[in-house]
Order: sequence, then C-alpha cells, then structure tokens
Amino acid sequence: MNVEDDDEGNQEVVSGEPCGKRPLRVGVVPQCTCSLPVTAANCVTLEHNWQANYKSVVERNTVMFNSEFMADVHFTVGTAPNKLHVPAHKYVLATGSSVFYAMFYGGLAHNASEIDIPDVEPSAFLSLLSYLYCDTCVDRYLYCDEVVLETDTVLATLYAAKKYIVPHLACQCVAFLESSLTARNACILLSQSHLFEEHELTQRCWEVIDAQTEEALASDGFTEIDHSTLQVIMARDTLNANEKLLFVSALHWARAECMRRGITTTAENKRRVLANVLYLLRLPTMNVTDYANGPAKSGILTLQEAHDLFMYFTADEKPSLPFPIVSRRGLQSQRCRRFQSSAYRSNQWRYRGRCDSIQFSVNRRIFIAGLGLYGSNNGASEYRVKIELKRSGATLGQCQTKFFSDGSSSTFGVYFDHPVQIEANTFYTASATLDGPELSYFGQEGLTEVNVGKVTFQFQCSSDSTNGTGVQGGQMPELIFYAS
Repeated sequence: MNVEDDDEGNQEVVSGEPCGKRPLRVGVVPQCTCSLPVTAANCVTLEHNWQANYKSVVERNTVMFNSEFMADVHFTVGTAPNKLHVPAHKYVLATGSSVFYAMFYGGLAHNASEIDIPDVEPSAFLSLLSYLYCDTCVDRYLYCDEVVLETDTVLATLYAAKKYIVPHLACQCVAFLESSLTARNACILLSQSHLFEEHELTQRCWEVIDAQTEEALASDGFTEIDHSTLQVIMARDTLNANEKLLFVSALHWARAECMRRGITTTAENKRRVLANVLYLLRLPTMNVTDYANGPAKSGILTLQEAHDLFMYFTADEKPSLPFPIVSRRGLQSQRCRRFQSSAYRSNQWRYRGRCDSIQFSVNRRIFIAGLGLYGSNNGASEYRVKIELKRSGATLGQCQTKFFSDGSSSTFGVYFDHPVQIEANTFYTASATLDGPELSYFGQEGLTEVNVGKVTFQFQCSSDSTNGTGVQGGQMPELIFYAS
C-alpha cells in the first residue's frame, strides 16, 4: 500500500482500486483498496476488515495462499540451487491432507515452524498447496473449479499428492496423464506408473506401446527409462514391431545408459549395461540378412553366440541358444465391415482418381492401422493408392503405396505408416484416392452403426468425398484397427 501526503498534509492511499473490484491475486497481503482519501489510522482499521471484499471461502483462502499474511508454518522445498521458501497455514493444510493433520495436530505433532522438504519439486508443492487452499492451481492460471495441470510438472505433482495423501488431486493427475498419453511419452509414463502403483495408467501405457511400438521406441523418452522398465518392455510378446527394430532400440538405450553412467559407449559397455535384457531379444527370429547386418556386426555378441546363431540359421542340426526362438505374437488386428454386401455392374463403379471418403467415430479409444479397399472387377490389376486419416482437417496419418488386386470381391489391406490413435466420441475422416483400372467392386447396404467386440463405430457422409462414396454405398468397406 502506498500512502502519500495530499496538498493539505493529510495522508491518503494513492494506489489500488475501489473496494470489491480488486482482482484476486495469490501471495498478496490484503490491503485497503478504497479509492477515497483516508487517513493512515483509518486505513489500518479497514485492513482488519479485508474479509469483506471476498464473499466466498475459496476467495478468502486464495488471498492466504503462498502469503506471509497470518502464516504459522514455513517450508523449505527442493534442493539447491532451486530451493523455495513457502509460507503456509497449518489449519488449511490439515483440513485437506491427513499427513499434514498428523504433522500439526496428531498425537505425534510437533511445533516446528520451519519444515524441510527436499524430495518434492517446488512447482509441484505449490500446485499441491494451491489445490488445498482454493481447489485450483497457481495464480498464472484463471481460477476455476478444476485442477489445472502442466505436462512438465504433472508427475512431480502426482508424487506430492501421493506423499501427502490428497487422493482427488492424485486422480486428477492420473486423468491428465491418460488424456495426454502418446507414443512419445508412453515408455517414460510406464516407468512412472509402476512407481506410483497406478494400474489403470499402466494398462493405458501398454495399449499405446503395443499398438505404436515403432514410434514409442524411437522417442527420447524410451532412452530415459530405467533398466527394469526396459526389461518388461523387451519381454513383451505383443509388441507390434519386428525384432530388428527392437535390437536397434535396445542399443540406443544402452548408449544413453553408458552416457548416464559416465562410461565410454563401447560394445562391451553396452552389453554390460543391457545385462539380461540382451537375452530377451529374439534374435533367432530375424531373417539371416537382418541378423548379418545388425547383431552380427554390432560387436555386442560373444564369438560363441555369433557362431551359434549363424549355425542356427544355416545348419540342419540347430544348436541350443540363450535367446528366445519363438517369434513375438504381436497385436491381432480387427476389421470393421461397414457394408452388408458387395457387387459390380458394367460401367459402374469407377475410381477415376477421385477421392472416396467417410467420417466415423468410436465409443472408446482404438488405433486405426489401415483401410480395407476393393479392387478391380475385371481381372488382376495393380493400383497406386494414397490413404489419409484426418481430424478437423489436420492429417494424422497417411500412406502412398501400391497394392495388387486379384480380380475377386475380396478386400485388400493398405496400412498407414504408423497406427493412429483414435479418441472416443470424436469424428475422424478416412480417405482413399486410387489410380489404376477404373471399374471396381463397390459396397452396398451400408450401416450407420457397426459393433466389433466392445467397439461401436458410427458412420456419416464426408464432404471430402468426390467419387460418390457415402454411408449407404461406395468404396472403403473396412477400417482395420487394434483395440484392447
């Protein structure tokens, strides 16, 4: 509060806004904000009635958050050089956390006014306190009834919520992590979900890693996981990737681990940090070319292992190996068939290089792997095709390739470069543009709703379709997908 002398020698407040109009600011000691001139003595009296400016408990608690005003306990949070001194109020903390209640009012309560918390990040501790004070997060956000979280701090906030037993905040953190889960962060979140014993989050991580293995293992987060998480990933039977990619990914992790330990990234040290994970790689299931250009040249195998693997590939009598010899099962794809029948008529249906498109939504999260397409009705033919998957005009997945049609009414699968995660209750647009023999089969008796196991698909026409495809008939008879 700024107080200055006016022209007549009286003291008056020259900063602030009219009472009742000052915006809420956390960490600010409440002051008189009258716009009318008042003496210094009157201002002190008005400060004692600061509560009158705030009609709700949340507003009054917000004033107290991270403020020295009436503070009766102080925390030193984090470690140097990022320590933070945080003032707080025992009563507010104790009403929101059983741990704080025991600390301040329980049978073993102590009267320490300074408490050191080195294992919690300062930003996470402020988010925890902000939730306890006003059921929202720190003052750079708009105030609302929901917890506001950030990607960079949500894991640390979850740790703080678990430590001080604030279950609703912990649930909000887990929900945020699930909603922001992608192939780029699935591996690192998997390791954290084990630490926090969040089984539903663990299951969601596995869904992403299984369906989008190539993207998950190519992410920076994969190289940051701990050895035990690497072990459970490489032991997984349902990974949707070939063994060559898994071997390369394991070497990338080993290189990062050598750097973390401060040792040179030699083949010998990579083998040492991988330890038993090396024997989870199913090297005998590779083809001989991939083995020769990968593991055999890597220097990570012993001479005996390299020799035995070579004999396994070439000799009639196979040596016993320390590596699994059965291929991974991978994920089994499913197909949503939206037509009840297919047909062809002379001079109908023509691809003509135009776009066939359809919109769809699902009732639960799945991964679209590709599209099933019709081919020529006039004998065996080859097609060039471009498929796309969009949401609100943004391309999420695509592929340009060729496929061979044998002239039958069967569908022919064309796959995106990577499976695309599809969220529930959101419309997506699938499109295909084919170049090749014009006359083709087409679907008829189309369905607006199709159930495949636990997944329900809803279809509607797309404005992108310029070749006649719609819900009732046309092309793109199948969506190929993965679902748990």
